[in-house]
Amino acid sequence: MQSYTIGQAARLLGVSPDTARRWADAGRVATHRDEGGRRLIDGRDLAAFSVEVAQSGAGDEEVSYTSARNAFAGIVTAVKLGDVAAQVEIQAGPHRLVSLLTREAVEELGLEVGVQATARVKSTSVHIDRA
Repeated sequence: MQSYTIGQAARLLGVSPDTARRWADAGRVATHRDEGGRRLIDGRDLAAFSVEVAQSGAGDEEVSYTSARNAFAGIVTAVKLGDVAAQVEIQAGPHRLVSLLTREAVEELGLEVGVQATARVKSTSVHIDRA
């Protein structure tokens, strides 16, 4: 499972690293240390926490998203696989994006809950890029 540093988690949550660190210090999201002593957050824990933050409005700090190609970097919070099609949800700061794509694409990209990904929006289509 992919893990994220406090800084990476902050970018995905749309908050400052100090805010993410305070949340971790307060026990709102579980962390562990790597061999180098850095605090990390498991991807599944961060995915669940990102949904909680978005629903509570706690990440309402000023967020800067790029409008270049309408790219929303975030974390996968849900994957629903069918026989042929799939639905992927990404939480990008306060934004929840949902994309319908093929099961094959989900498998090729290795998309699963807790994985960092970017949703690119063009007209009414949402395309997912694995980070």
